[in-house]
Amino acid sequence: MRSVYIASMLTCLFAVSTAAQESELNFASGLEQFHDIRMMLPKYVKNIGYRMLAERKNQLEHLTTIEDVKKRGAYLRERMLADVGGFPEKTALNARVVGTLERSKYRIEKILFESQPHFYVTANLYLPKTGQPPYPAILFPLGHERGGKTNPTWQQMLGSLATKGFVALTWDPIGQGERLQLYDEDLRESKVGDSTTEHTLIGTQTLLVGDHVARYTIWDGIRALDYLLSRKEVDPARVGLTGNSGGGTHTAYIAALDDRIKVAAPSCYITSWRLMLQTIGPQDGEQTFPLWLQDGIDYPDYLYAFAPKPYLLLSAIRDFFPIAGARETYAEAEKVYSAIGAKEKIGMFEADDGHGYNKGRRLAAYDWLARWLKGTEDKTPEPEIEMSTPEELRATPTGQVATSLGGESVFTLNQKRLEQAKATRIKNPEELARKVQKVIGYEAPNAPLQQNPYGTLSRSGYHIERLIYESEPGIVIPSLLYVPDAGAGKKAAVLMVTGDGKADSASEAEQFVKAGVIVLSIDARGFGESRVSTDVNSRDFDHYFGDFDSAMTALMIGKTMVGMRALDITRGVDLLSARQEVDANKIYVYGKDQGAVPALYAAVVDRRIRKVALANMLSSYESIVKNRVHRQVFEAIVPGALKIYDLPDLVATLAPREVWIINGTDPLGHELPASEISKEYSRALDAFRQAKAEESIHIRDRRFEEDVTTTYREFADGR
Repeated sequence: MRSVYIASMLTCLFAVSTAAQESELNFASGLEQFHDIRMMLPKYVKNIGYRMLAERKNQLEHLTTIEDVKKRGAYLRERMLADVGGFPEKTALNARVVGTLERSKYRIEKILFESQPHFYVTANLYLPKTGQPPYPAILFPLGHERGGKTNPTWQQMLGSLATKGFVALTWDPIGQGERLQLYDEDLRESKVGDSTTEHTLIGTQTLLVGDHVARYTIWDGIRALDYLLSRKEVDPARVGLTGNSGGGTHTAYIAALDDRIKVAAPSCYITSWRLMLQTIGPQDGEQTFPLWLQDGIDYPDYLYAFAPKPYLLLSAIRDFFPIAGARETYAEAEKVYSAIGAKEKIGMFEADDGHGYNKGRRLAAYDWLARWLKGTEDKTPEPEIEMSTPEELRATPTGQVATSLGGESVFTLNQKRLEQAKATRIKNPEELARKVQKVIGYEAPNAPLQQNPYGTLSRSGYHIERLIYESEPGIVIPSLLYVPDAGAGKKAAVLMVTGDGKADSASEAEQFVKAGVIVLSIDARGFGESRVSTDVNSRDFDHYFGDFDSAMTALMIGKTMVGMRALDITRGVDLLSARQEVDANKIYVYGKDQGAVPALYAAVVDRRIRKVALANMLSSYESIVKNRVHRQVFEAIVPGALKIYDLPDLVATLAPREVWIINGTDPLGHELPASEISKEYSRALDAFRQAKAEESIHIRDRRFEEDVTTTYREFADGR
C-alpha cells in the first residue's frame, strides 16, 4: 500500500509540475488580452466572409430588371457547375419497376435506375388512382433523416401528394437508405454512422480531385427528374420540386440548375450566409462550396436563378438554420421579384416549431403547389396515410445496393476521376512552386513583422523568451524562443510547428536547444492554445474532421488552412532571420503531426528554409482518395490539388535542399514503414537523384524510445 501511495503522490506531483510548466509556456493562462485566443481563427475567417457578403450586397443593390436577374442567375449556374466539376454525360437510365404496393387512393412503384452507368439509384414513385392523367408531378429530394425514403414523414407527404392528384417521386440519396456508400456488413449500417459524416468524408475525397460531392447528389436528382418526365402519367409542363433540410438544399440546387422545374418550395434550408457564420457555421460536405463567399454568392442567388417562377420559402422559427437569415433572404428576394413584376410569385411561410417538414409547412406546400400547378387553392386537411415498412418499400433484395447489385459507388467513380486528374499535373518544379502559392491562397507578406516580448524563463543551460508576433492583421502567433546560454557566434535555428502546439512539444524543443540549436516553437493559427475547443469524444464530426468550421469557412473565402499556416511559418522565418544570434543561412523547419503538411508548403514557398523535417505527416493526398475512410485530414486538404500535384511532388521541388520524412502516416493516422513511404515517394527520390542530391533526402522510421536529436542528428547539427 505504501508503494502505491508513493507512486500516486509522485504522479500527482508530476501532474502539478507539468501543469505549472504548461502555464508558463502558454500565454492565455496569464495575460488577459489572450484569454479569447481560441476564437482568433474563427473570428478571422468569418470577418473576411462578412466583408465579402457586404461587397455582394453593394453590387446587387440595383438588381431591378429581368435582364439583370437572368444575368445573376446565369452567374450562379456558372459558378455551381464549375464548383461541382461539371456533370457527367447523360446515359441510359435502364430504369425498371421491381415491385408495387397498392393503396386505396394511390399506387407505390419500387424503382431502380442508373444515374451513371452501374451507379444504381433506389426510388419510390407514388401514382394517383383518381383523376385523369397526365398529372402534375413533384420531385421530392430527401433530407438527412434516418431511413431514407422510408421515413414516416416522407411517406406522409408523398402519400398525401398522390392522394391530392400529384405523381410524386423520391429516391435514396447517397449515404442513406439503400445507398450507403460505406456499408459495413457486420454492423449493417454505415462504417461512420451518420449520413452527414459519410457525405463529408466522400466530399473530402471529391474536393481533392477537383470535384464536389454535390456532383453526385445533384446529378442523381436531375436523372430522377429525367425518369419522372419519362412517365406517360406526368404532365411535363407542371413539375414542382420540394424537400426538407438536405432535401431543401437540393430543392434550391436543382431548381437553380434545371429549367424543367416550374415551382419550388424548399423547407428548412434557406437562410443567409451572414447569419450562418454568426451561428452554426458551414454544414456538411454537400451543403457548402469552396470559393462561395469569395465569388459573392449568397442564398438569394438560388432564387434569382429560378426567377420569375413561383418560389416559396418554408421556415421554422426555432430551426438551427437561423430564421433571421431566412427573413433576410426573403426581404432581399421579394424586393427583386417585385421590381420585375412577379411579387405574387414569391412567398414565405413560418411555423413556430423546430427543424423538419412538419405539418404546418406541409399544408403550406400543398396549397402553394396546387395554386401554381393546378390553378386552385388547397385548404383541405392532410389525409391519413397508411405507413409501409422499410422492407415493403425497398427496391433491392437485401435492402442495400452494395450487397444486392454492387456496381459503382462514389468511391469507385472518384478514383476514375483521380486518374483523369493526374494527367494534368505540372512537371516543372518552378512552375509548380508558383502554382502552389495560388491554389493554397498563400500571400507573401509585404509589411514589417510586428512582435512583442512577454518575459524570459531561465532553464539549465538555456533560456526561453516568450514572445508573440503578428502573422497578418488579426492573427497573432504565440511563440517560445529557446536560446542556448553557451557558445558565441551565430547559430543554426529550427522553427518547430506541431499539431499539439508549443507547450506539448516542449520536451522536443529542449532536446534541440541542448544540442546547441536555437529553437522557435510556435502555435500556428488553430494549433496549441489557439486551437478551437472541440471534444472528439462527444461529437462524431470533430473526430473525423477536426476544426471543420474554420477549415470550410476558409475554403469559402478562397483560403486554405495549410496556406494560412504556411504564412505563420514563413513569418516565423522572418523573425529568426532578424535575430542577431541566428545564422540566416541555417534556418530549418521541423513540422510534426498536423504541423507537417503546412511545414512542407512553407518550404515550397520560402527558399530561406534550408532544411525541413516532416514527422508523422500524411503520406499523400492520393492515399485519402484510395482509402474509404480517413480521419483528421480535412484541415490539410487543398481543393483540386490532385489535378496539379501530390505531396510527394512538393517534396520533389525541394531538391537539393535537405528533407527528412519520418514515420509517415496513412489517412487514418497509422504509421507506415519507411519502405512503404519510399515507394510512394519514388518521384521525389528520382528528383533528388537528378539533382545529384541523393544524400539530401532521408526517409526513415523513428523508434518510440528514440529521442529527437538521435533521429535528426544531421538535421540539427547546424551545418
